[in-house]
Amino acid sequence: MKARWEHDRIYSAVQAIPRGRVATYGQVAEMAGLPRRWRLVGRALKGLPVDSAIPWHRVVNAQGRISERGSGDSTTEQRLLLEDENVEFDARGRIDFKRFGLL
Repeated sequence: MKARWEHDRIYSAVQAIPRGRVATYGQVAEMAGLPRRWRLVGRALKGLPVDSAIPWHRVVNAQGRISERGSGDSTTEQRLLLEDENVEFDARGRIDFKRFGLL
């Protein structure tokens, strides 16, 4: 049951990320009260059903890049969802946290 409780906290934290903003896996872990549990965040998001309403696409790695979610198309899908929210990527595929991050 502990894992379910942790996942619920992670999902609540992800839902708190505003449209057009991104957070890192580590930031989501902190927001969920699970410091240094960024891998758990990744596992929780990877396990979401494809039709989930949780905005998983707003979570990126600490370098501001998209990480694989499981399926080969997830990277493209995540980028398109973020671009639809006016999040911009540089030529190296990174997001500027100063412009689009939570802080």
